[in-house]
Formats: sequence, structure tokens, C-alpha cells
Amino acid sequence: MIKIPFNKPYVVPGSENYLCQAVANMHLSGDGPFTKKCHALLEQVLGVPKVLLSTSCTHALEMAALLLDIKPDDEVIVPSFTFVSTINAFVLRGAKPIFIDIRSDTLNLDETHLERLITKKTKAIVPVHYGGISCEMDTILKIAAGYGVPVVEDNAHGLFGLYKGRYLGTLGSLATQSFHETKNFSCGEGGALLINEPKFAERAEIIREKGTNRNRFFRGMVDKYTWVDVGSSFLPSDILAALLYAQIEQHEQIQQKRKLIWNLYFSRLSDWAKENQIDLPHVPENCTPAYHLFYLLMPSLEARTKFIAILKAQQITSVFHYLPLHLSEMGLKFGGASGDCPVTESYSDRLVRLPFYNDLTFDDQMKVVDACLSITFNDLHLKNVKPVNKKYAA
Repeated sequence: MIKIPFNKPYVVPGSENYLCQAVANMHLSGDGPFTKKCHALLEQVLGVPKVLLSTSCTHALEMAALLLDIKPDDEVIVPSFTFVSTINAFVLRGAKPIFIDIRSDTLNLDETHLERLITKKTKAIVPVHYGGISCEMDTILKIAAGYGVPVVEDNAHGLFGLYKGRYLGTLGSLATQSFHETKNFSCGEGGALLINEPKFAERAEIIREKGTNRNRFFRGMVDKYTWVDVGSSFLPSDILAALLYAQIEQHEQIQQKRKLIWNLYFSRLSDWAKENQIDLPHVPENCTPAYHLFYLLMPSLEARTKFIAILKAQQITSVFHYLPLHLSEMGLKFGGASGDCPVTESYSDRLVRLPFYNDLTFDDQMKVVDACLSITFNDLHLKNVKPVNKKYAA
């Protein structure tokens, strides 16, 4: 049995009270009282015009693709180093992914490559705030505005992270959030669409309600509702919203705990990492992380494989992360080729994530730290280590 898992879903103590209230309300479907509470609280804290909960971040991205009227042969610029949902939402509308490499410091979209990839077919740019550390948004937004291309922030990792004092997810035309059980705030499965340009708000409600003007009907703006646009069912149950609301209410406490975990890893492992040619996360001066994850960038694939095996032997689970999308089976069909995104290709082979969850105890975290500190450069460079099978990890 693994003693220290990579992740543990978090439930706020007392959440059962809200769950009982949700059941007592007799509104178990979408857009019930707790869904509206989540909308209002997120809108207030983030300062955005409109928030709509969805069944997943994937569905929030699909809503964004519909709102932007993505059509076959349109192009969408997206980092190769991301989860497949980031681009799948647009490919479902017929778009072609244009994969961009990542920066070697933050592992975010490399804005210096952006302008050369924009064409007349470019209909969206989708930066991903990896690990909850912001992309260089001023440059990205300036370039995008110059070409009239909307920016959709994939902020699955970044809720309550900051860029120059502004919350991630509030910078692009649209943004998406994840409330999957591996995220800082979770209801098991869930997401949200953040609408920063009010012109999208009314149509977003329609798309989210199966293409009907049902919300206008409930507000008394029409005497009956009907099918008026494309759409699907993107509403989560109000029971899930109740679970989520309990966490968002305590977002400051949760973020503070995660900050302590992140800082402890960074402070205790910094000297060891330098001695063993291992890189730790980089946070630019103008950014405040969302403290979503903590990774190590090992010297080689061989070193990473050995590192994971050593921790596993001590009953500690560490995992790698994304494989390059441009080299995936689907990515190759869209013209991806080895060497297109060299930083992505190198870092994907070498990155490993340490256990990180809301109620990770100090004692358990120190076991992880001590296990890392016991590993030397020579340990990581033993020969004949069997490579880890390449597949998506948690």
C-alpha cells in the first residue's frame, strides 16, 4: 500500500451540511441555489462580469469554442505541453491545432514564437498557466490584439494566481477553470467558464442550456423558451456545486496552506537540486503562483525514471506529466514532427511532480523531502534503468 499518494481529493470539514441543504432544497439538477452562490462568489472575488459553472473544464473549453464560432480549417494556437482537452475542444469544431513551444523557465507558452505562427486563419490563442504560474500575458494580449485574435486562458491550474496584481483567468476574452479532484478546489468533476467580455454572456447562457433561451424565460423576459442556437448540456448538479461552494468560501485558507506546502518544498530542496543538476519551478517577479503543483526537472529521462523508482520503493508516489501533443498520434496527423517544439520534447521527458494536496501533513511532506535529499547525482545516473512507459500521468 502506498503510504504517501500523489493526490488526495479534499473535502472541507462541514461540507455535509451544504450537501444536506442541497438535497433539502429539492433542486438537484443544474443552476440551483448553490450553483448561483458559486457564480456570485467567484464573480465578486475575481471581479469578472460573468461566471458559469460547467461539468468540466473540458466542457468550458468546448463552450468557448462555440462562442468564438470556431469552424473547419480555422487555426488555434496552443502549447504542445498541455492536457489534450485544451485543444480537443477546438478540434471538435474542425479547427487545426498550431502547436507552440514553451519557455524554458516557466514552462508556459513562449510568446517570442507567437507572432510568426499567426495567419489569417488564426481564430484563437490559448495560453495555459502551467502549474498556476502566469504566462507573459501583456505580450500575448498585445500581439493578439494587433491581429484581432481572441485569447482564451486555460486556467485549469491557476485559480487565484496573479499576474501583475490581476487574477489569472480575468485577462483574456474568456477563461476556463477546472474543479477536478486533482485541483486546488474540487467537486470531483467540474469546471467553469469565465466571461470577461460581456458581449459573450447572453449567448454563453444559451449554449450552456442546450441552445435554448431558458434563462431568459426564468427571468421573465420571454413567455416561453425554445431552441435558438447550438448548445449542449453543460450544467453540473447543484449537489456538486454545494461541495464546491464550501471550498471557495475558504479559498484564502486553502491557498495559504498550499503556499506553505509549495514554499517548504522549494526552501528544503533548493540546495540539493543545485548540487544534483535538478531545476525547481521558476516564478517571475510579477507573478504570484496559484500553488497548484510542485515539480522537479531532472537532468535526463534516465534520472527521472530512477528517481520515481526510488521514491516508489519508499512508498511515495511521484508522477510525470504531459507528453508533447505535437508528437501524439493525433498531433502527427495534424502535421506535428519531432523537433517542432524542442523545449517541450526535452522537458516532457525530464519533469516529475511531487505529492501535493490540500491536507498533506508536515510530517508526510518531510518524508518526501527527506527521501529526495537522500538521492545523489550518482544514484540518478545508474545505467540499465528500464524507462517508464509513456502515457499521461495524473
